[in-house]
Amino acid sequence: MATQDKPRLDPDTARAVIDPESYAEWDGILDIFDRLREETPVAWVEPDDTLVHPPFWLVTRYDDVMRMSKDNATFLNNPHSVVFSLTEGLEFAKQFSGGSEHMVASLVTFDAPIHMKYRKLTQEWFMPKNLRGIEDEIRGIAQATVQRMVDAGPQVDFCKLVSAPYPLHVVMQILGVPEEDEPRMLMLTQQMFGGSDEDLNQSGMKDLPPEAITQIVAGAVKDFEAYFAKLTAEKRANPTGDVASTIANAVVDGEPLNDRDMMGYYIIVAAAGHDTTSASTAGAMLALAQDPEQWARVKADRSLLPGIVEEAIRWTTPVQHFMRTAAEDTEVGGQAIAKGDWLMMNYVAANHDPAHFDDPRSFDAARSPNRHLAFGAGAHQCLGLHLARLEMRILFEVLLDRIESVELAGEPARSKSTFVGGLKTLPLRFTAA
Repeated sequence: MATQDKPRLDPDTARAVIDPESYAEWDGILDIFDRLREETPVAWVEPDDTLVHPPFWLVTRYDDVMRMSKDNATFLNNPHSVVFSLTEGLEFAKQFSGGSEHMVASLVTFDAPIHMKYRKLTQEWFMPKNLRGIEDEIRGIAQATVQRMVDAGPQVDFCKLVSAPYPLHVVMQILGVPEEDEPRMLMLTQQMFGGSDEDLNQSGMKDLPPEAITQIVAGAVKDFEAYFAKLTAEKRANPTGDVASTIANAVVDGEPLNDRDMMGYYIIVAAAGHDTTSASTAGAMLALAQDPEQWARVKADRSLLPGIVEEAIRWTTPVQHFMRTAAEDTEVGGQAIAKGDWLMMNYVAANHDPAHFDDPRSFDAARSPNRHLAFGAGAHQCLGLHLARLEMRILFEVLLDRIESVELAGEPARSKSTFVGGLKTLPLRFTAA
């Protein structure tokens, strides 16, 4: 299809789709996606003079995103899988990595057949049967976290005190990272994923040009790699039952993981394992704080909790997009796609598609079925989805035991992020039980 025939977004809408600040104004970005699903469900997004990136197709309908998620032969993760890979960033990544457009090689950048080989290394570890063995440990972390909230009450920022540190502590315990190193891991994660938000990143990155931000992110990657190189040596000398030992001693096709792939594995578990769950956890608490009757119902009937957890994950959609590259000429939603074209699967738009979710902006704990796309689908479905659900369920069991009532104590705020997003502040006032 000729370029002039492509249904292109107007400059303001195109910028909103990739502007981190748009995702902090949640209702506004949802309004945009509602309009695009109706008018231009598969739309061409071109760069402007202020934000240079490769052009791509924006895909907003649930059915189209689901189909793409499952068709990993036609829609590839490589060469780049997220839209913050701006032109400067791609060039820097090639220099940094020796030719790859990824600064970090991980499960989210691999395609078949290597993707499944690497996924299988830890897949069993993250299955419900194995996770039951660490439930008591997670419950202990939840109880200590909620106790700090109670001690700090009756008014707290739930994000700062609970939803951010809790999943971080869980995933660091799983990786075998000592508690005293957790602040360092949090800082590195925020440098990698929170660079657009001045409240989540204290390095002044919001005032820097893209190429400077990319170098700071690269520094964070190097720091991660140095840290986990030392951890690898320890886990090879003295392996335990944690995920770090599994990764450090993993073998693929008869060979140990090379350093780059091993570090990518650590980084994706360390980083993706807490930011996303933190966002969903805060989203669930926001919904409950806004609806005292729902809080009272779930306090009296814990069988409602799985529905609240699942709806919070859909409603929040922490991973807001992934990108794919067409391996061949194809079509999406009736739109011709050329081999080599880049496409954005926008999970925020898909998870708020009224064709699949009645009144999608409402938080409905009884929503059934709730086959959302917040964990992706197909071969690349989130490896840690069972852990995320378990963490949230256990935390809210403890919260419901310890907290009698809860309400908002101010205006919540979302982070400025195109990729991983959610609440960054959630002021609450509560009464302890």
